[in-house]
Amino acid sequence: MIVEAYAEEETELKVSVRTSLRASSIDGSLSTVFSNITGGVLLSSFLIDLGASPFEIGMVSSLPMLANLLQPLGALLSNRSYSRHDYGIWTFLSARLLWLVLLVGIILRGTNTDLSKELVYLTLTLVATSNILAAMGSASWMSWLAALVPKKLRGRYYSVRSIVSNVTGLLCLPIASFIVANWQGGSITGYGLVLSVGILAGVVSLTCQHFMIDINPQKYQAEQKQEQENNQISLFNNLIAPFQDRNLICFLIYVAFWGFAVNLSTPFFNLYMLENLGVDITWVTLLTSLSSGANMLMLLVWGRLSDRFGNRPLLIFVGIAIAFTPLFWLLTGLSQVQEQLWLYLIIFHLFLGGTWAAIDLGGNNIQIGIAPMEHHATFFAIVSAIAGVSSALGTSLGGALAQYAHYEGIFGVFFLSAILRLVAIIPLLFVHEN
Repeated sequence: MIVEAYAEEETELKVSVRTSLRASSIDGSLSTVFSNITGGVLLSSFLIDLGASPFEIGMVSSLPMLANLLQPLGALLSNRSYSRHDYGIWTFLSARLLWLVLLVGIILRGTNTDLSKELVYLTLTLVATSNILAAMGSASWMSWLAALVPKKLRGRYYSVRSIVSNVTGLLCLPIASFIVANWQGGSITGYGLVLSVGILAGVVSLTCQHFMIDINPQKYQAEQKQEQENNQISLFNNLIAPFQDRNLICFLIYVAFWGFAVNLSTPFFNLYMLENLGVDITWVTLLTSLSSGANMLMLLVWGRLSDRFGNRPLLIFVGIAIAFTPLFWLLTGLSQVQEQLWLYLIIFHLFLGGTWAAIDLGGNNIQIGIAPMEHHATFFAIVSAIAGVSSALGTSLGGALAQYAHYEGIFGVFFLSAILRLVAIIPLLFVHEN
């Protein structure tokens, strides 16, 4: 009887975990709609229509990264809560509902076009505030998933989850861009329409979390490590623990250099196409969707390879390939390339999407693998904070150079980014994956 009861309980647990992972995938899909509309090329195009400068466009990319500096604080607060679910609702729901303020601003601008500059500042403020709230919940969310996903299925599950999200993005971006570009009331009003859909999708996605097994951080940490008598000492140890391990330090150095090098140029690829190459917003989003499609197709391949060979070799091999991608833009000035520009843009975005699938998947899996079990949320927060600060510095520097440099100066930014990406891979050679 005891054996049968135990077997039945184990079966119920497996079913609950399976339901949780499915709910998480749906949540990721709907969240993709929200993130694609409140960020990326659609938001950049919206700001360009309002007359924003390249530096302000760069700020849209750097502010979310800087917000990640607060992730360690969010990790400490979430670890002192009694529910991953409740903590996530409070942070993410607030972050998404804030965008309703921009809807009001777009409506008011419809009656007064002189409010364009104020609307740019409002958008930057909302980007900062919304991402600060989201950053407070990100480490808790990652820790929640890390506790639910079985170790042997990480590569495959995260690849499938990413595929679901990418399919959503593949469908969402072209439709949203078509509405924005062809709305009779103008592109700014059209963006307001798709923004309302994005906010709705973001709120609905949070309801999926009700079907996931909740985790009590207090109980979970106690199972991984005995609670220390002095709570203040415990909090201090949680923060410094990752810096006492040489392996974790090497990984953090890699994260910092890679984030800086990549974001020195990447946020300005779309801006370069829109402003310098004169590509229409609809075509830019179609190219982005092609990239997402390639990302989706390659995720399963990279997921199986990461389970078989490990994530570190994947990050090194693909990282070298990605390091050279900014140099593609150096070719756009050649007359031979300009004659075949669309073909080059399509090939480039397909390659970019396929390779970034390995970076996203491998980077996520390797930090889950090397993170101390008792310090999961704290380590994830520290990684995100370091990546956020370094990425924001890269984006800010790139934005300043893009605004004050001549046309050829942008190419210098792309070339510098390629060199720094190769240098950033070096610390990864000294990381040992568990």
